[in-house]
Amino acid sequence: MRHNKKFNHLSRKKGHREALLMNLTISLIMHKRIFTTLAKAKALRIYAEPLITRSKTDDMTNRRLVFSYLQNKEAVKELFGVVAEKVAERPGGYTRILKTGNRLGDNAEMAMIELVDFNENMLDAAGEKKAKATRRSRRKKSAAPAAEAPAAEAPAEATAEEAPKAE
Repeated sequence: MRHNKKFNHLSRKKGHREALLMNLTISLIMHKRIFTTLAKAKALRIYAEPLITRSKTDDMTNRRLVFSYLQNKEAVKELFGVVAEKVAERPGGYTRILKTGNRLGDNAEMAMIELVDFNENMLDAAGEKKAKATRRSRRKKSAAPAAEAPAAEAPAEATAEEAPKAE
């Protein structure tokens, strides 16, 4: 029976599954983006996000606990250094999963999983969306555009006066 066991076993025994998730997490931390199957990406998210949350408070207890999950000094150093600085203000949701289609050999669903704060293109696009006003915005129009309208008409009148002088 599998009552109250919600995680994906990935058709592997416990030791093999833990080794797989450990290696995927190390690769994700070191490379910031990896391509894998959709099922593995979803399992990786559940495994990696609590470790990233632990990295936000840098003390010996958290370092030892994360090292017990990763078993890689370089990955722990990268996680508590570069990654922790970028995700310090984020309350959660450190990873993004994007489907990339099916694999040619066995038609498995493939996905890209990445750390959200390290994709500069998506960060720039999100900044532009926030800065751009929507059509439905309910802010009141200021008097500044009304003042600019007569100023825009003044040069048009001046050019109309100059036209007869040129003839």
